[in-house]
Amino acid sequence: MRIPPLVEPGPLLTPEQAARASRHVLLPGIGVDGQRRLRAARVCVIGAGGLGAPVLQYLAAAGVGSLTVVDDDVVDVSNLQRQVIHGSSDVGRAKVDSARDAVVELDPSVRVATHRMRLTSENADEILSGHDVVVDGTDNFPTRYLLSDACERLGLPVVWGSVLRFDAQASVFWGRPPAGVPAVTLRDLFPQAPVPDEVPSCAEAGVVGALCGQIGSVMATEVVKLVTGVGEPLLGRVLVVDAARARWTTLPLTRAGDGSRDRASESTSRPAGLDLGATPRGRPAISVDELQERIAAGAVVLVDVREPGEAAVASIPGAELIPLARVLDGTGTAHLPRDREVVVHCAVGGRSAVAVEVLRAAGVDAVNLTGGIQAWLARP
Repeated sequence: MRIPPLVEPGPLLTPEQAARASRHVLLPGIGVDGQRRLRAARVCVIGAGGLGAPVLQYLAAAGVGSLTVVDDDVVDVSNLQRQVIHGSSDVGRAKVDSARDAVVELDPSVRVATHRMRLTSENADEILSGHDVVVDGTDNFPTRYLLSDACERLGLPVVWGSVLRFDAQASVFWGRPPAGVPAVTLRDLFPQAPVPDEVPSCAEAGVVGALCGQIGSVMATEVVKLVTGVGEPLLGRVLVVDAARARWTTLPLTRAGDGSRDRASESTSRPAGLDLGATPRGRPAISVDELQERIAAGAVVLVDVREPGEAAVASIPGAELIPLARVLDGTGTAHLPRDREVVVHCAVGGRSAVAVEVLRAAGVDAVNLTGGIQAWLARP
């Protein structure tokens, strides 16, 4: 679906701005007017980390005239593997300051506002108001939901992405769009937040640095499309990236409860990795103590849906390694018994919960190990 440009053209380009944007000006659908729209655009980027870093770089390079950066963190040496807007000399500095300096280095004419703070219910409306587009580069569910709800209240579109290990997702949400434009928000994709520790963080599970650049570039492109009105944005679709197998897929997403396929996250094609959404309460599960009893009795089929690198560090004796991607596409599960219970585990229970859904739909009596291998290793 084509959406009208979000921003009216700004002042005529200066000779220097025109020279910088010469490759954009050549593009059908952008041209001089589109570049003037970008120069007039006001974009707020929440998070100057793995996703915010490439987004800020490419929006500055694209000629977005006004950028706001919100982040309360400082640069750590472990960030440099993926947060490419920061350098070694920035370790210990506030990320908003490092990001601002990098943006100004790219284009001194870009106006950069910084907020060294965490987005909260008290400050969200004040920070977000007055922008044309908001970019969600955050790394935790409470802030993601708070941001989505605030933007719905303010009528602002949100460009969203998430990355973990080799897996990523991206989409565009807009809770109160213009007439004729579909309304979807984060809550249509993930109606409930997962319980604490259900989804591991990048610090716990790792992430491919270059994948942050790929998804950040996708997100920056979505901003450019929204501002200029070119192409079809990811509104109503979720891009799913499996970098390990070099597969890019889009899934439909519509308003929950409208009678159609209303949640991409409920499809058996749902992606592995970060932000898989809530684990429905009441899903079949067993405890570590119960698993120990079944292992002792020799009556268990145990499946580990983590990645090989994780299993090499620690594993439960007797577990068969079938990474979640092979569960989702069915290539690793045809041999699993249909007449015996299959216990599935991952690191903390998030990925295995998704695997249980898929396996049970395929006729396997699958149950989830509560707490995953972390609970197993923590047993007395």
